[in-house]
Amino acid sequence: MKEFWMIQVVYIFRLLGAALCGSAIGYERENHLKMAGIRTHMIVAVTAALMMILSKYGFWDVLERPGVRLDPSRIAAGIVAAVGFLGASVIFTHEMNVSGLTTAAGIWTTVGIGMALGAGMYVVGVAVTLIVLFLQFLFHRDFQFLKSTKVEQITLKMAESGDVERILENLFTKKKIKIASVHVERAETGMLLLKLYVKFPAGYQLGDVLRFLKETPEILSIDL
Repeated sequence: MKEFWMIQVVYIFRLLGAALCGSAIGYERENHLKMAGIRTHMIVAVTAALMMILSKYGFWDVLERPGVRLDPSRIAAGIVAAVGFLGASVIFTHEMNVSGLTTAAGIWTTVGIGMALGAGMYVVGVAVTLIVLFLQFLFHRDFQFLKSTKVEQITLKMAESGDVERILENLFTKKKIKIASVHVERAETGMLLLKLYVKFPAGYQLGDVLRFLKETPEILSIDL
């Protein structure tokens, strides 16, 4: 009986370890105002650890019967396949930008951490948790070489008499801002509505964009 309870304590320790590691990653995500935060990552990690424990130890009584052979990795494989649905639920596409990929990857990693803790691989699980937290901390610093380009939609309203090609060249091309696509339509009499998808260089500031757009008298209104 004592041996039974010792084994149960070990299982609970693994679940608690998974909860702690998942909470650490979830705290970082929640601290950056992401949808999946502490509770989501903690539950994902604990559930993955539970499923791993079940996969390894939940069928010992059945395996003792003659002629019964089971693959202990089948539940673990099912966890990896199932987490894709959870990860996909936090990925959103808006215009030409995709958000939620890092959070989805974090959930996937949390599942792996929970599985490692559930399997008794404490060092690996904790090490991956620390690596993920360190990488998240590093990539959220204000390092210029870590910044990436971003595509934004800008809607400009301007007088139809203006030279559209010259204005766009002065506004964007000369400042090394690439225009991905342009859609022009007449808004009203004598007015043009330009919908632009613009790829800004790394580290651009919204205030700088508004400043040089306001310096162009032909532009009557700006919508970012």
